[in-house]
Amino acid sequence: MKPKKIWANLTVADLKRTAAFYTALNFKQNTGMPEPADLVSFSFGDDEFVINFFQKEKFEANTSLKMSDGKSGIEVLFTISAESRGEVDEWAEEAKAAGADIISEPLGFGNGFYGFTFADPDGHAYNVFYM
Repeated sequence: MKPKKIWANLTVADLKRTAAFYTALNFKQNTGMPEPADLVSFSFGDDEFVINFFQKEKFEANTSLKMSDGKSGIEVLFTISAESRGEVDEWAEEAKAAGADIISEPLGFGNGFYGFTFADPDGHAYNVFYM
């Protein structure tokens, strides 16, 4: 069996706030979602990896799953590749301007690695990384 596509489903408290946050970071919002729009969806990167953000209570009711709280622990760390150290710094500034919680400021480590980590308003974490 070969998977056709994989995407992520995350839950959030406020869909409008989530849409504004990811739009401010210039991520591509996916349109044409079925009504009622209980989610906001974005594509990321050259591969257009999709992350769907669902209103938490409705998602849990529809799936019978208890989703983790992104503010009390990290459920997954998404990594965004950068082309240079300067691009990492640009991401950091854009993330701050969009209202991200900066978990770690840009810093060098290891053998030429450079990056930082931020979280969206619901605590979903992203590492922007250059190597």
